[in-house]
Amino acid sequence: MLDPSLPIPATGRTFSARRRIRLGDMDETGRLRLDAVARFLQDVAIDDVQETGWGTPEHLWFVRRIRVEVRTPFHEDGELALVTWCSGLAAIAAGRRWSLTGDGGGRIEVDSVWIHLGPDQRPARIESFGVYAEATGGRPVSTRLELPVPPDEATRSPWALRAADVDLHGHVNNAVHWQAVEDALRGSTVDTGGALVAELDYHHPIDLSDRLELSTDTSDGGLAVGFHVGETVCAVARVATS
Repeated sequence: MLDPSLPIPATGRTFSARRRIRLGDMDETGRLRLDAVARFLQDVAIDDVQETGWGTPEHLWFVRRIRVEVRTPFHEDGELALVTWCSGLAAIAAGRRWSLTGDGGGRIEVDSVWIHLGPDQRPARIESFGVYAEATGGRPVSTRLELPVPPDEATRSPWALRAADVDLHGHVNNAVHWQAVEDALRGSTVDTGGALVAELDYHHPIDLSDRLELSTDTSDGGLAVGFHVGETVCAVARVATS
């Protein structure tokens, strides 16, 4: 179970950065969108591992599961501060936490699990991870996915992919999944103006040539979104008020 309540560790490595919130990061109400948050998280994580030598080309990291808790929405914030650290460890996976605070009072807490791959893009054991391991406090992580797939009767509709959605690895970027979730939120009853819990499980990568369909379900009071390529479920997201 991901835990976005873990405090910033007193010992072990942490990495800090600041980002301006730009016009393209906000919706028409001024809310910082989930896909913009995902870009900030991804960029800061990459900066961190490149600084320690745990980045490309020797090491690749692919997100498996992420939980975003919007404790206080970013509405009046022009800049945010991010702190990230390793929240847990397994043989071929590691947890990563982020804490985001805005200069206008916004606050977001995030926990995630990432699979470690070698340069051949195959899962690889994590060896000599001391630079990050101390901050975990000995906590393990699990790569098990938890979100249920929307039921077969859930509404499905095509969602077009663009050339700009694909990153260096040839797959649809993590942040693009959250763009699709933002689209689905517009047609839901979820109140995005307050505190939210947003989760995303990544089952399989999505390629530009795939014919992607989204399924949506609101039967439990939140919004569930399935990412389908044919009969394959590539990802599942859920957003609900908290």
